[in-house]
Amino acid sequence: MTGETKACAPVRKVKRVLMTAATVGGVWTYALELVQALHEHGIEVALATMGAVLNREQRKEARDLSNLEVFESRYKLEWMEEPWDDVDRAAEWLLDLEQRTQPDLIHLNNFAHGGLPWKAPVIVVGHSCVLSWWKAVKHEGAPASWNVYARKVREGLQAADLVVAPTRAMLLELKRYYGTFAAQKVIHNSRNPSHFHTRTKEEIIFTAGRLWDEGENIAALAKIGAEIPWTIYLAGPDKDPSGRPNEIGKSVCCLGRLPSELLAKWFSRASIYVAPALYEPFGLSILEAALSGCALVLSDIPSLREVWNGAALFVSPDDPAELKTALLRLIENPFRRKELSAYAQCRAIQFNPQHMAAEYLAAYTQVLAHPRPREKRGSFANPNVLPNAVV
Repeated sequence: MTGETKACAPVRKVKRVLMTAATVGGVWTYALELVQALHEHGIEVALATMGAVLNREQRKEARDLSNLEVFESRYKLEWMEEPWDDVDRAAEWLLDLEQRTQPDLIHLNNFAHGGLPWKAPVIVVGHSCVLSWWKAVKHEGAPASWNVYARKVREGLQAADLVVAPTRAMLLELKRYYGTFAAQKVIHNSRNPSHFHTRTKEEIIFTAGRLWDEGENIAALAKIGAEIPWTIYLAGPDKDPSGRPNEIGKSVCCLGRLPSELLAKWFSRASIYVAPALYEPFGLSILEAALSGCALVLSDIPSLREVWNGAALFVSPDDPAELKTALLRLIENPFRRKELSAYAQCRAIQFNPQHMAAEYLAAYTQVLAHPRPREKRGSFANPNVLPNAVV
């Protein structure tokens, strides 16, 4: 980390963390994986959830973790439609939770609350952001309607004692749009390999994720689905967070949202996992597919190259014809499929929860050892990034 200051008091051990997590998308999975791994280090987590109420499966997952206490809300997150009244109300709620739970450290998996007057040091993890998404997906800067978002995110990141990202590529995007941070660190996400298994593979191509998100680029699969001899199956919610339905087409088979156990079975059955994403800061579903022995066909974008280079087949996300050719060649070559499967599995086991937890524990300890003075929070503004402008 950079921007460190000398400790003026003995470093206290991290025993309790107040963490935020959205209940929609991969952050929930990431958070529970981390909470479970932190149990081995004697760390308790108070988890403040936002975005939507927990579903039945999520409640069961939370109950299974003895070091976790969930505080549930429906407050909108900063990337949702008309969120700012909710963001303000959530701020009061979170500060009250800090008072009630007395954490040693604040671990935020959203941006807008980084600049609150927290008593404990603050880590902000940047899993994705609208401005980098817009550039990758729309090939242009985000419109002025996102100016407030840009300002709030910038303020939250620059107030943090430490900014974490799941890949170097994502960290560079955060720095590009929001300026310089007090300290920064890359910690890769993880999945527990015991949840995933390899079995006899079938003639199935599979993908999973937020099918409503243009960044997933499901349209590329829909364009070529009728020309692929194997069925392409998609797993994911059939509506976006505001309730709008997906329009995917009939050339692929949409399974809807699957519970985790059934999703793992589909991973184990599929021979090929395809992710033609225009935007993907890490890709937990890709990691799950690799742990399940799928051959990976991924879009050639910096984050996925960083994680999977040498262990996957890469194609341009902007060229459905190239994607079709890659899938057809892989279908015709079982030896190459097995080879890619082995490469992917070997790479995937490196991203394990124990390593992730150790990295976060080191980050927590470092932040507690060298906390930023309160008066310096938010003082790392980049003069090239205007407070109220989208770059």
